[in-house]
Amino acid sequence: MIVRNAWYVAGWAHELSTTPLARRICNDPIVLFRTEEGEVVAMLDACSHRGAPLSRGAVVKCGIRCNYHGLVFNKEGVCVDIPGQDNIPRKARLRVYPLHEKDNMVWIWMGDAEKADPADILDYPIHNDPVNWPTRYEMAPAKSGYLLLVDNLLDATHLAYVHPDSVGGTSPDVHFKAEMDVQRTKDGVRSERTMKNSPAPPAYTNCVPFTGPVDRWQEFDFIAPAVVLQYSGAVLAGESRKTSQQQRFDMRLFHALTPETDTTSFYFWSASNGHAKNDMSATDLIVEEITKAIVEDKAMVEAQQERLSELGEDWLVDNRSDGVRLLMRQAVERMAKEAQEA
Repeated sequence: MIVRNAWYVAGWAHELSTTPLARRICNDPIVLFRTEEGEVVAMLDACSHRGAPLSRGAVVKCGIRCNYHGLVFNKEGVCVDIPGQDNIPRKARLRVYPLHEKDNMVWIWMGDAEKADPADILDYPIHNDPVNWPTRYEMAPAKSGYLLLVDNLLDATHLAYVHPDSVGGTSPDVHFKAEMDVQRTKDGVRSERTMKNSPAPPAYTNCVPFTGPVDRWQEFDFIAPAVVLQYSGAVLAGESRKTSQQQRFDMRLFHALTPETDTTSFYFWSASNGHAKNDMSATDLIVEEITKAIVEDKAMVEAQQERLSELGEDWLVDNRSDGVRLLMRQAVERMAKEAQEA
């Protein structure tokens, strides 16, 4: 289920340049680029002359040139030059998708352009605060539908089984007995998990040398249809989360799951370090640990997608740990229904 009337992350800001970038989003072939003035543009990646990909072309002063027969399209998608002729057919124009740059991300609207309002894009000031939250930006292509990846993020009970040597730890009980607070929100669902007096997982101890059990927290905010904001951390058991600084792990993760096709996705994620802000190696270490977890998640979810593509989903059952995931699915379904009715 792909909701087209929504903002998706098309790329990190640093990915877009005057070199055309090909990216398929919501099944549409897109070319992304910056004009010579630095403005970001998203256009159908097919020249209206013979359908050649514009991503194989070049950015020029007045737009982007197809390097098959030289047609040039401006940032509005209108053909402004055809070599060897003065007459330009009115039909020689391409779809341009609303694109907006914000918080080091480039967001694209895949649906009705008249409904695209940049004010609806979520705020993520963490990306603009390198002093307090030094951040690294990553992207992992995934051979699975985007909602399966969101399912995975919002069901933390899988951590002990999929990630025993990274973010999970070896005790499943820690995750199944976590204190939970779940709330519907205007745009999705919020989940808060607390795991008191629990063993610190390897990913945490590799970053911070904890000397004993810890009190862990995991906060997830799902914003429909495809963003999860995560705040995870730990302090020594019994210490105050608000004031403890000596042995403390603090990490914020931004997850944007952008559908490429019905069964493939772009997994954009950033990791921000809140406990060793002046130590670049500490941020690199967090990225290293989270990369391990994402590789593990991708392997499982991609195998899941392969099986579900074969067997369908009607025969599956839900269990107690699916509560947050089901609320997420309901939020996406409501969003899709409202878009269809409109």
